[in-house]
Amino acid sequence: MAEAATGFLEQLKSCMVWSWTYLCTVWFFIVLFLVYILRVPLKINDNLSTVSMFLNTLTPKFYVALTGTSSLISGLILIFEWWYFRKYGTSFIEQVSVSHLRPLLGGVDNNSSNNSNSSNGDSDSNRQSVSECKVWRNPLNLFRGAEYNRYTWVTGREPLTYYDMNLSAQDHQTFFTCDSDHLRPADAIMQKAWRERNPQARISAAHEALEINECATAYILLAEEEATTIAEAEKLFKQALKAGDGCYRRSQQLQHHGSQYEAQHRRDTNVLVYIKRRLAMCARRLGRTREAVKMMRDLMKEFPLLSMFNIHENLLEALLELQAYADVQAVLAKYDDISLPKSATICYTAALLKARAVSDKFSPEAASRRGLSTAEMNAVEAIHRAVEFNPHVPKYLLEMKSLILPPEHILKRGDSEAIAYAFFHLAHWKRVEGALNLLHCTWEGTFRMIPYPLEKGHLFYPYPICTETADRELLPSFHEVSVYPKKELPFFILFTAGLCSFTAMLALLTHQFPELMGVFAKAMIDIFCSTEFRDWICRSICMSVEDELEIPLAPNCHNFQI
Repeated sequence: MAEAATGFLEQLKSCMVWSWTYLCTVWFFIVLFLVYILRVPLKINDNLSTVSMFLNTLTPKFYVALTGTSSLISGLILIFEWWYFRKYGTSFIEQVSVSHLRPLLGGVDNNSSNNSNSSNGDSDSNRQSVSECKVWRNPLNLFRGAEYNRYTWVTGREPLTYYDMNLSAQDHQTFFTCDSDHLRPADAIMQKAWRERNPQARISAAHEALEINECATAYILLAEEEATTIAEAEKLFKQALKAGDGCYRRSQQLQHHGSQYEAQHRRDTNVLVYIKRRLAMCARRLGRTREAVKMMRDLMKEFPLLSMFNIHENLLEALLELQAYADVQAVLAKYDDISLPKSATICYTAALLKARAVSDKFSPEAASRRGLSTAEMNAVEAIHRAVEFNPHVPKYLLEMKSLILPPEHILKRGDSEAIAYAFFHLAHWKRVEGALNLLHCTWEGTFRMIPYPLEKGHLFYPYPICTETADRELLPSFHEVSVYPKKELPFFILFTAGLCSFTAMLALLTHQFPELMGVFAKAMIDIFCSTEFRDWICRSICMSVEDELEIPLAPNCHNFQI
């Protein structure tokens, strides 16, 4: 019964919208007809003659002022529209029209009907798109004290945004705290320290916690934020490892005694994995790459289920530095799986390995003459796959855009992920002879394979529309965010630009040739006020009424005069 009532209401609503559209048209023609009937009482002829006489007496200075004012107003509208489009990615006039005027004119929101009639496949695609817009912790993030702060000291620029640092604070509270921290004074201090916004307050709290007890999380905070070199950070992380390993072993024995002990053991596990991963990254930064690879492999064997840190991406980068391409292929075979979330590191590393097999002998001229071989075709397809996943990376690898320090968080398939990948992997692409040349010759061909508009993808899900907004929050303001797909200029920006240019040209011509423009203006006024022009308008109105109402009017209606 309820479904029948709902269906009846929907039909009634659609009928009202349909009738409202035609009523507006009929009302418009009724008004025109009334104006024609009342043309004598309203003295339309006399008024038009008066207006014509007034316009004929205007001087060229009036036209200069009129066109100049019109050009100024349209120019201001153009500047505002362009600023709004650059900041929010849409036209202000178009947004107001859609949001406020369309409902008044009987517009129907198609989203609700589309959502209600979507299939299970569409809902899965939407869920995937939402998950791809999730912000992830950058597995290759730099050290805040030893690298990010040093950049600030040298350039005076802040490489991290407030949004990015706030996400890091939330991560630290999730990984390094638990509900039982208030029972231990040092952990209670650190629980408050992770919530502090002031860096000096966090560092002071970490020193205060160390005065009470050997606290692993306090050493982590000092290594991340107070250490000014990687060597200092490594020393502090080693002290954190000693304290964290003891806490982990004690909580491991008590984890089955209750939910409180289980939560504490989970926290200690996260702390230990984080410390070992950062120690491996310190070894990699200091040039001890083989040692770093061994530490990462041991960590992945010891904690195989902790995939949230994405340690395999650190391992891939270290193996590429060693040029151990067979080991890289083995890691890719394990993690480049259809059931696992993709990343730019996985897709572009797979493309690099396939490009390495053919890039040293690749020539676009020779390939155009004889065609692509099987190995070259595989390399090109791998590049197309990688570019479809993240189309922002090639410009950084080909040095068409300048790199900045990567953020602490990235958006998969976004500009932030492209920066994080290229920052560490550009050297690996340069090391493979001809790889960048092959990328340069083939990457733009990807966009011919992807449907446009992007309602569906080719090899992956459709490219999410939320990347630009999230990347602007993650990346510093001095960086020009890469946007895909490029937004076309809205109609109203083009319209105001044309209007501004046209009125400015009229103002200039009127100022330079006042007499000639005056003659031209009077000629246009005479044409619009002439009897022939008004008769043509009336005949057009009659024909429109006949077409709209589908009722033939009397023959003499086509011959009336105003």
